Amino acid sequence: MSAICGITLGGAPVFVRDAEEDTAPPPKARVIELARGDALSIVRKGARHIAVTYEDAMSDGALAAALCALSGPEDPIAGDPESLAIFALAQRIAASDIPVLINGPTGTGKEVLSRFVHSRSARADKPFIAVNCAAMPETMLEAMLFGYQKGAFTGANAASEGFIRAADGGSLLLDEISEMPLALQAKLLRALQEQEVVPIGASVPVKVDVRIIAAANRDLPLEVAEGRFRQDLYYRLNVFPLGLEALERRPQDIALLAQAMLMRHSPALGAVPCIADCAIDVLKGHDWPGNVRELENVIRRALLLSSGAMSITADHIMFDKAPLFDKTRLFDKIPARIETRDEPRESARVIPLKRTSREEACLSDVKQESETRAILQALEDCDGNRLRTADRLGISERTLRYRLASMREAGVEIERYASGGAQCRR
Repeated sequence: MSAICGITLGGAPVFVRDAEEDTAPPPKARVIELARGDALSIVRKGARHIAVTYEDAMSDGALAAALCALSGPEDPIAGDPESLAIFALAQRIAASDIPVLINGPTGTGKEVLSRFVHSRSARADKPFIAVNCAAMPETMLEAMLFGYQKGAFTGANAASEGFIRAADGGSLLLDEISEMPLALQAKLLRALQEQEVVPIGASVPVKVDVRIIAAANRDLPLEVAEGRFRQDLYYRLNVFPLGLEALERRPQDIALLAQAMLMRHSPALGAVPCIADCAIDVLKGHDWPGNVRELENVIRRALLLSSGAMSITADHIMFDKAPLFDKTRLFDKIPARIETRDEPRESARVIPLKRTSREEACLSDVKQESETRAILQALEDCDGNRLRTADRLGISERTLRYRLASMREAGVEIERYASGGAQCRR
């Protein structure tokens, strides 16, 4: 590692040199110093100056430290061949203006990939607007997307341009697009086809130039087949699909992501904790039901448990013991139906849980199963109406939406619990 080289990542010049060299770097370049030593360490010497000391250049921890130092704060980082192929493909797609559809489980980095596409495109200096379609009340989503004129509805005391016009010239990420109501999907399709929007209360369309990036954590072809997503909108968005695998299936990303998170949550100057090889082995052995979001929780927890130590070891790794809805614990525990229409309603309360002889009935399991049963029972009682179901459970519709999405990912067929097998509806 004694050679001096210059490379470019995301347009930013990077100057790599041996720690003993004193060659002046190019102006405004980020400087990475590499040196062999007795232990792995990362030290931020300045806003653009990082020193990495390593003992074994080929260890997972040393490679993660070096690659994270080379990557800028806004650069995505990946080491798994599958992830590297996706980012290479995304960089080629970024040069065009075609819509992009990103599929992948919750917490796998779909927004990170979306920002990567935007930052590598000709629109990089224009706005990037991210909208979570599941996080907004359905009654407000149309107004927030398309805008409205003053007086268009009660409470519209001033006009609003909406997210689509706010992203004019740039990119608009529609996250969890599968949660968008069917009626609004039709309006979005027209906006995409005509490159214009009609604000609520207006009669004249407004031209826009926006690149749409859609993200979904569900199987959209299945959503189309079951009538929950418009087929024409799906084909309009699915010009070039990108798929992100669950973190469990890309283990070579784990060490890099863990070290990048340690750098993100460390001071801007001074020593940065390093992930030890023993900790990396433990992290790779986990199944990561919460994907990258869960990994970040584990790393932040490890920082607290390490009490300021500069090496994160296996002793500092503590996993979530009970994910909200874990398919391994739910598949055999939720009955095919809570009850049939011909059975008395009391039968729903006496169905026993199926447990293996080795499984412990811990409190978290009981709580999870009880919550699942309560949601499914309320959903069936309310004939699949989400507003009534949420009201009966004493939670917001948004909270219910997240619970149902988690249950779907765990393999629970939610639609079977609505009246007559009807789909879950508002």
